[in-house]
Amino acid sequence: MVTGGFVQMLRKRKELIPLIGFMAFAATGATSACFYFLFTKSDVILNKTSNPEPWERLDPTKAQKLITINQQWKPVEELEIVKKLTK
Repeated sequence: MVTGGFVQMLRKRKELIPLIGFMAFAATGATSACFYFLFTKSDVILNKTSNPEPWERLDPTKAQKLITINQQWKPVEELEIVKKLTK
């Protein structure tokens, strides 16, 4: 019954059809972007108990940003020393 009222409203007010279309497109895009970042990016964490320090497993050769311009990775000597001492 609710959908019948919605369809009747759209028949009376045809100017709402593009607005609803754009809103549906935006909602679909936002949802798909959330799922993309959730499953492909390493900085999004779902389970902190199994991996409390996820930054330790990052691959330095893999880009973490959407656009990377002239980025070269070099290890920081002090951090490497501290990392060796803590293990």
